[in-house]
Amino acid sequence: MSTATTELRRFLTITGQRFTTGQSAPEMFSPAVDKAWHDLLGTPAYEALCLETAGQPIRHVANNGHGPIAWVAAYEEAYGPLPEIWFTDADGTVDQDAIARYRQTGTVVAEWDCGPAGGDGDDVAPDQPETARR
Repeated sequence: MSTATTELRRFLTITGQRFTTGQSAPEMFSPAVDKAWHDLLGTPAYEALCLETAGQPIRHVANNGHGPIAWVAAYEEAYGPLPEIWFTDADGTVDQDAIARYRQTGTVVAEWDCGPAGGDGDDVAPDQPETARR
């Protein structure tokens, strides 16, 4: 399993936890991890991955923004510091300045253009079952 796919699994796990507790969707700020997400979308493997990690289908939706990444502390508590892949673009180039700021401050401020969503919506993933909406 690639590092990006491992991190996507972790991201989807945090997504499920945030949705279960009524928190906002986590921001997908890594082009490299997002590429792994796009590669799996619409496949039976993706549906199974969502159910295994998040406990529900997770859709991929446009969601533009910029600011502090709200879920970093939850990630660190579960898995330790964010690995370099989170600061890597889709071509494999690491943003050394961004990772250095994170390592120095413990916070991530970034831009994102997509994120996860549960519930009814687009054609990327099946609708969420009624029992998972609670």
